[in-house]
Amino acid sequence: MFYEPKNGHGLPHNPFNALITPRPIGWISTRSVDGVDNLAPYSFFNGVSYEPPQVMFASTGRKPDRARGKDSIGNVIDTGVFCVNVVGFAMREAMNASSKPAPRDVDEFDLAGLARTECETIACSRITEAPASMECKLVRTVDLPGEANIVAFGEVTGIHIKDDCLVDGIFDVTRYQPLARLGYQDYTRVTELFSLVRPT
Repeated sequence: MFYEPKNGHGLPHNPFNALITPRPIGWISTRSVDGVDNLAPYSFFNGVSYEPPQVMFASTGRKPDRARGKDSIGNVIDTGVFCVNVVGFAMREAMNASSKPAPRDVDEFDLAGLARTECETIACSRITEAPASMECKLVRTVDLPGEANIVAFGEVTGIHIKDDCLVDGIFDVTRYQPLARLGYQDYTRVTELFSLVRPT
């Protein structure tokens, strides 16, 4: 089939997200200017450069109690920092619980029953038991076409890695089985690897 998104797809559900899979999940923690911690998963997330290390996440849609976007992006714009927590398979229920739409004064760490630890290089909390966390300082935000589509780019200023995920100096993803977003309501996890040597 072929369709132009502006004319609709004619299917029971929008296939767009299912075409871009699997997508890593950035479990973004932020703190409001009032000191309230926020936590939410974003599957429009990825790394964008090595030197310096930089990541991005995109927020879509808005909330009635926010002038722009959702709580995560609002807090990032207000404070200039955020933390990306890596999602392991064992944390899937807590991750899902933190995706619940909630008023801006609700702390999703409490909502999801997660312990927090203060970051080292930024004023923000990270998930204590996350396999890894990346502390980020905002580089810039970019407004995209559409209602409240905002991308935040951040430079990674600090990285936490759980010791039990390091095997012979390699960050072994099979130790925690990263969760990835598919289309619709579907997810997957990484359980096995294979290698390809890049041609020279």
